[in-house]
Formats: sequence, C-alpha cells, structure tokens
Amino acid sequence: MGDQMRFIVEQLGREPFGRSYNLISFDSLESLQLLQLLNDVLGEIDPKHAVDIREELPEQTAKRMLSLLGILKYKPPGNVSDLSAFRQGLVTGSKAVIHPLLHWLLQRTSELKKRAYLARFLVKLEVPAEFLQDDTVADINRQYEELMEAFKNLHKEYEQLKTSGLSTAEIRRDISAMEEEKDQLVKRVERLKRRVETVQNHQRMLEIARQLRSEKEREESLAQQKQEQKSQLFHAEQRLQRVQLQLKEMQNAVADSKPESLMKKLEEEINFNSYLVTEKLPRELESKKTSVYFLQKVVAEPAMTRSDLTALQSEINEVNAQMNQLIEKRMMKHEPTDSKFSMYRQQASIISRKKEAKAEELQAAREEMASLERQVQQRSTQAHELEGSEVLTEDEFKQYVNKLRSKNTLYKKKRLEIAEITAECGILQRTEELLKQRHEAIQQQLQATEEKKGISGYSYTQEELERVSAVKSEMDEMKGQTLDNMSDMVRKLNAVVAEKKASLAPVIKELRQLRQKCQELTQECDEKKIQYDSCAAGLESNRSALEQEVKGLLEECAQEESNYHYINCMKRTLEVQLQRAKEEVKAYVSPDPQQRRKAVREQYTRIILEQENLGKKLREKQKVVRESHGPNMKQMKMWQDFEQLMECKRECFQKQQNQAAIGQVIQEGGKDRLVL
Repeated sequence: MGDQMRFIVEQLGREPFGRSYNLISFDSLESLQLLQLLNDVLGEIDPKHAVDIREELPEQTAKRMLSLLGILKYKPPGNVSDLSAFRQGLVTGSKAVIHPLLHWLLQRTSELKKRAYLARFLVKLEVPAEFLQDDTVADINRQYEELMEAFKNLHKEYEQLKTSGLSTAEIRRDISAMEEEKDQLVKRVERLKRRVETVQNHQRMLEIARQLRSEKEREESLAQQKQEQKSQLFHAEQRLQRVQLQLKEMQNAVADSKPESLMKKLEEEINFNSYLVTEKLPRELESKKTSVYFLQKVVAEPAMTRSDLTALQSEINEVNAQMNQLIEKRMMKHEPTDSKFSMYRQQASIISRKKEAKAEELQAAREEMASLERQVQQRSTQAHELEGSEVLTEDEFKQYVNKLRSKNTLYKKKRLEIAEITAECGILQRTEELLKQRHEAIQQQLQATEEKKGISGYSYTQEELERVSAVKSEMDEMKGQTLDNMSDMVRKLNAVVAEKKASLAPVIKELRQLRQKCQELTQECDEKKIQYDSCAAGLESNRSALEQEVKGLLEECAQEESNYHYINCMKRTLEVQLQRAKEEVKAYVSPDPQQRRKAVREQYTRIILEQENLGKKLREKQKVVRESHGPNMKQMKMWQDFEQLMECKRECFQKQQNQAAIGQVIQEGGKDRLVL
C-alpha cells in the first residue's frame, strides 16, 4: 500500500494534474475529496467527465463512473461477490476502493485516453428489434454500422502510419539532400561542358558518347530480358517435367491395368465419395450443430459457480450409474433373440467404426499428399528465387528498415507489458505470502486461546463435525432422490414397453409383406443395373473414341494456325527488308546529290574518309612529336640546370649580404667602446 500511495502522489504531482500532495496529506483526504480527485483523473482521460460532483447526486456520479470504468475494462480486485462492495465503496468514497483504482488509472493514462476516445465512436447503440422493422430505422442503423466499420479501418491506417516511421521531418531532410545533390550535379555538368567546349569536335564526341550510353542501356535491357526468358524457360521445363511424369504414371497405370480394374477403382472412389457425402459428413455436421446448440445454450444461461458445477457433475455420475445398472439387468435376462440381434449389432458397429477409421485415414492421407505437393512447389520456387536473387533498391531497403522499426517498437511494447505482468505477479505472490502468514498467525493465536481455555482442538473438531454432517445430509437427500427416481423410471419403462409391444404387432405383419416385395424389387433392380452397366460401357467407349478424334483435330488445327502466324511474320520481315533495299538502291542510283547523300553507303563512305583523314593527321602529329622529343628533352634539362645555377647564385648573394651586415654591426660596437 505504501508503494501504491507513493506512486499515486508522484503521478498527481506531474502535469497535467499538478497536485502538491505528500503521503500524509493524501492519506488524510476525505471521501468527497477523494471522489472529486478520482473524477478529475477520469475527466483527464475523458473530457466529458470533467464536472463538479457537488452539482450532481451520488447515484448519478456512481453510475457515470461505473459506465466509464466498464468501457475502460477495469476489473476490481477480488471475486464476483465483491462487486456489490466495490459499488458501495465507490459511492461512499472508500480508500480501499479508490486507491487501487487511482493506481490503475495513473499507470496507463495514455492507453486509457485512446480507449475512451475510441469508445465515443465504437460503442454500438442497441436498437430494439421492434424498431428495426421500420425501413427508415433499419437503413439508418445499417449506415451507422457502415460508418463505424469505416472509422475502424481509418483508425487502423492512422496507427500503421504512426508506427511506420515515415515522418515529415525525414522527408524534408531527404528532399533537401536531394536538392543539394542536384545543385552539385548541375555545377559538375557545367564545369564539364566548359572543359569539353575547348576540345575539337566535341559535338561529335558527345554524340558518340550518347550513342554509347544508349547502346549500354539497350544491352542492360536485353540482358534483363534474357534473364526473364531464362526464368520462364526454367518454369516451362519444370512444368514439362511434371506433365511428363504425370503422363508416364498414367501410361504405366493404363498399361498395367485392365478395364475391369479401372472400373473397379472408379467404383471404389465413387463409393468412398458417396459414403463421405451421405454418411460421414452429414453425421459430422449434425454433431457440430448439436455441439453449437449446447454451447449456445450454455452461453445463454447465467454464470455458474463451483457449487453448481459440482452438483451437475454429481447428477451426471448418478445418471451414468443408473444407465450401467439397467444395462447389467438387461444382460442378465439372456434373451435369445436379443443375443442374436446384439451379436449382429456388435458386428455392424465394429464394421462401421472400421469404415469410419479407414475413411478418416484416407482423407488424412489425401490432405497430407496435397500439403506435400504444395510444399514441393514452394521449395522449387524458393530455390529458383535464390539462384536469381536481386539486390534491394533504396525504397525497398527503407521499407524493410521501417518494418524492422515497427517490429522493434512492438517488441519493446510487449517487453514492457511482460515486465508489468511480472511485477504484478511478484506483488500478488508477496500478497499471498503475507495473507498466509497472517492466517497462520491467527490459527496459532486461536490454538493458544483454546489451550488457555482448556478446549484445545475445539475449532478444528467443530469444523470437521459440521462438514461431516453436511456431507451426510447431502448423501441422505441424494439417496432418497435416487430411489424415487429409479422407481419412477422403472414404472415408466414398463409402461412404455407394454405400449410399444401393442403398437408394433400390426406393424410387424405389414413388415413381412414388405420384405417379400423388397426381395422381388431387389432382383428386378439387379437385372436393370446389369443392362444399364452394359449400355453405359458401350457409350463410354464411343465417347472416349470421339474425344480422342476431337483432340487430334484440335492439335492439328493449333499446329496449322501457328505455322500460318510464323509464315505471316516472316513475310512481313522480308517485305520490310525488301523495301529498305529498294530505297537504298533508289538513293544510290539517283542523280540528285542530296538523295545520294542520304544513302547508307554514302554515309558510311563519308564517315570512313573522315576517320582516315583524322588518322593521318594524328599520325603526322605523332611523327612531329617523336622527332622533336629528343631536342626538347635536352632543352628542358638545360633550363633545369640553369634554374639550379641561378638558385645557387641567389643563395650565395643572400649569404654575402648577411655577412656584410654582421661585420658592420661588429665595427660599430668597437667604435662605441673606444669612445667610452
């Protein structure tokens, strides 16, 4: 309690509360002041509750606070029986109720503010069913629910954007950095332009560099297309391998099997599917419906205590015991007809259980095979992706970093929650230890008091006597109820058996006639089934032959269509090449010089001549440089020697001047001494 009060006083001293309390002044607050302080804290969480409690009735205040605490999902300490005490303590301003409540509210103020804000829009207004019969009210209610769902989605997007790490400050910094890089690039481009303008034929070189860059980009795009085509080829090969494997398996199955075995397999598969559809799945569906019905019934009932559960368990045990007794009595009669029927029933039940078990095993095997096929497909795609992995771009890397940040914040939040739960668990353990110690101390004090009075063990003996008497009374009541119930049940069963025998006598007579008729119809049905099977087999063979013929014709049509498209494409390519050749011949033969210059041959001839002239000039320049290289090197060496010589003369001249200045100073010093 001391730590709790200290935490409350520290939190109330901070913003936005600003209450200058200490432990003594806070503990000495009256009930009305405590309620007003609690109301101020609730008003900080939800501004609608920022009111003066002196202006409203205590019942209204308690109702308002309880409604907000219900929205905030506050669970008062203690069990369900303490709820009335909690409400009474909240009305009277009890410290035992308000102090834990203030501690809980001040621990998670920001989270509760968010929950209270969302409750203003997400707490649904319950409209009675009779009002929803009106079309206008139903439309407004539907619009209200749609707006609520839209608000949920928008709030989720807002929270995701808050935790994504993309803030406006970072975006501004990125934009400013990009602008600086842009300015630097513009300056570099201008400097390069000024430097290039001094070079001869710079326009031509720029054009060649531009063409080179475009060719490199084209080369990169072609390489990317080549990689994509390789991946497509890889997938196509995998598909082809799978199809070939399936074809091989089907061919092996067809080669090794006969029509009778295929028909038998198909019949088994049809029987299995029909069993699933008609027996297994409806039975499972019915069991699920019954379990859902019972669960809904349990949910609709009021909350049950442990004593109610024990009473139900005892009732279930009694009914099970009665059922076992009745089964034993029935088995002791040893009726021959019942024994025969029971044997057949047991065999039928065993067969049905085996059938269900095998059906479940087959279904589980099919599901496992499908899951393994999906895993194989995923592994193959992952292997291909690992072979051709790509480097993340800058945006993708930023998104990856943002995801890591959000996961890190979520991890820190969960870690804090775990720390809070651990601390609360430690507090509860310490409380449990203190209560145990207090209980032991009270027991010791009670024992000491009993020893002083000379009645040692009185309390324990009294508790045991009360417990034994209570158990005895319960057992007597249960025995009386069991005997009455069993006698009533026996009378009812005898009456029901007599009624059933009287009512089933005419039905049994009719059943014999119906059995004879059923046998005749069964024979007729078998004959019709044989005729149907023979007719169906003939039609199936004709249908398979027609399907094969249609499949062959479709393949032939597809092959012819692909040949047509290929020939058409080749024709268009040849026409374009022929047109270009005609234009080239026309431009080359034309007497007009302008048209002749447009010819590709003339253009390449002119370029070759220009390059040859440029090569001649460069060779001549190289020859001149080679011839003048030796004399120029000698002249440069002579200039270097001359420079060293002049540097030595300058140094000697400086040394002479320094020595002359020193001698003059010495002479002037000697003259001064002589004068003195």
